[in-house]
Amino acid sequence: MDHSSSGQSLPEITVKAFLLGVLLSVILSAANAYLGLFAGMTVSASIPAAVVSMGVLRLFRKSNILENNIVQTAASAGESLAAGVIFTMPALIILDFWQAFNIFWILVIAGFGGILGVLFTIPLRRSLIVQGDLKFPEGVATAEVLETGQHGKGVKHLVHAGIFGGLFKLGANGLGFWPEAVSGGARVGGSIAFFGSKLSPALLSVGYIVGLNIAVLVFLGGALNWLVVIPAYAALQDWPAHPQGHALAGQAIGAFEYAEFLWSTQTRYLGVGAMLVGGLWTIFHMRSSLLTGILSGLKAYKDPERTAAVKREDKDIPMKWVLVLIVASIVPLFVVYQFFVQDLSVSLTMAVTMVVTGFIFSGVAAYMAGLVGSSNNPLSGLTIATVMVSALLLVLLMGKGAVNGPAAAIIVGSVVCCAGAIAGDNMQDLKAGQIVGATPYRQQIMQIVGTISAALVIGPVLVLLHKAYGFAGTPGAGPDALAAPQANLMASIAQGVFGDGLPWVFVFGGMALAVGIIMLDCWLVRAGSNFRMPVLAVAVGVYLPFELSVPIFVGGLVHFMAGRILSKSKVVSETAGSNGLLFASGLVTGEALMGILIAIPVVLLKQRDIDLPLWKLPYGAIFGVVLLGLLTLRLYRLAAGKAKNS
Repeated sequence: MDHSSSGQSLPEITVKAFLLGVLLSVILSAANAYLGLFAGMTVSASIPAAVVSMGVLRLFRKSNILENNIVQTAASAGESLAAGVIFTMPALIILDFWQAFNIFWILVIAGFGGILGVLFTIPLRRSLIVQGDLKFPEGVATAEVLETGQHGKGVKHLVHAGIFGGLFKLGANGLGFWPEAVSGGARVGGSIAFFGSKLSPALLSVGYIVGLNIAVLVFLGGALNWLVVIPAYAALQDWPAHPQGHALAGQAIGAFEYAEFLWSTQTRYLGVGAMLVGGLWTIFHMRSSLLTGILSGLKAYKDPERTAAVKREDKDIPMKWVLVLIVASIVPLFVVYQFFVQDLSVSLTMAVTMVVTGFIFSGVAAYMAGLVGSSNNPLSGLTIATVMVSALLLVLLMGKGAVNGPAAAIIVGSVVCCAGAIAGDNMQDLKAGQIVGATPYRQQIMQIVGTISAALVIGPVLVLLHKAYGFAGTPGAGPDALAAPQANLMASIAQGVFGDGLPWVFVFGGMALAVGIIMLDCWLVRAGSNFRMPVLAVAVGVYLPFELSVPIFVGGLVHFMAGRILSKSKVVSETAGSNGLLFASGLVTGEALMGILIAIPVVLLKQRDIDLPLWKLPYGAIFGVVLLGLLTLRLYRLAAGKAKNS
């Protein structure tokens, strides 16, 4: 869609859009830094930022959809960079490499790492967004929100779903009326029977948007790990008991607790190994499109007439400047490595590793964002793979007894994690921009602006949080210490490689699994099957908690069943399919907005939930399941054209 007036494109980077985008980037990065360290999660900011932008810019006499798109592009970079930072840099405190955060080095690592994430994905835009068939669920949802706010078409479905999604999130996460997940396990002999599901309208909507094929693969990956591998592995082990000091010391731990323990310490590394191979395969598979994108960009720069002929909606930052900026970003990061390691050969190896793994995993993160959305992107899994590769190389160079070896691997992982986080977010924003008719290079500029804005504030925020709470896993951490789960995991990985503490059997098993899936997918291609098996979709299912896979699978089923009804019906509303997408987008919007609002009392009260026992529903889990079932039914009826006034 070309949003233009009298042949002239609408203004995009205006003063008010620029300032609002920077402000929201700063606010959202700070809020998500605390939320991620406290609860191990961040909140996707594209849709909330788009909604806030439409509300604020509407106060001005002139505003347009492309300005709103620019605002959400810059703002979402703040949230994404916060995730990249908090997943890794607190590990330097946990490893006792830093006694306090260094604001300057955080700015350099986060800022240049995030900028590399933008630059690495520019050559991928054409192959993944223009030529590819990836769904980019959050990008599509963001575009629907922007279009609806501009034209008012189908706005009632978006608003109603937003209210439902927000109230559902408030009831579960804020007030605790019902749990955010229903799950349970039972001991069967020496093994485990387990099942669970998140009660999340947003995950349901992600499944609806990506469709049945991807939803099935994510579910199969989760089922393979939680319903096959974990029970089989548990049957071969002695059932553990609660440690001394626990209220139930000496008694066997519960099946659900044991399943989560095996997943977090052992079997999730199947997903890590699969993502490592899957990432390399994905880049190899895209090699032609990637090379074409780079070469066409360079040719366009040398041919002014060809550059002028390129449509506005297809213009990226010129490839020459992309390459110059990549080199300019690598140099200060090399200085960082040399400053901390003080070994030229090691620093050079770290810089090369950072460039190679950063490019590969930025591409993987971009691809995964197209599959399951940036909110469900397994960023920590990609970072684990980076830390592992970096640590193994550093062991060869520095030896296993190197005191700073684990910290050096974390620093490489920090850069790559920031790059991957921005890369996935960048592609979602570019997909939304493609739908609404935005200019890619202007969005890429605002991604860099949003990244730099967030990098300037994330250091002081970490210093504040460290002084106020501290982090679990550090000496003297009190009961109010922030959990920082991903950072603790990264620290354990880095130490494990240098001290033989990793479950290598599962890592190599995941790599073998990925090879098998790739071979099967190649066979499906030769057989002409419509069903495909992209390896990363299965890998993400293996890596993520099983509770996330179930609602995504249900959403995919809804999409499939509604599509069957539409294909068979001769009398059906032409807007049925779009109404389903609007409703799904609204559910994502409502849950994301409420997630950010809930972060405010979390910060002020230093408390995850408002815990008032009188408010708890006696059958809260059943009530939550019923409510989500009703939302699922509403989504199906709208998508199938069965709802009144659809």
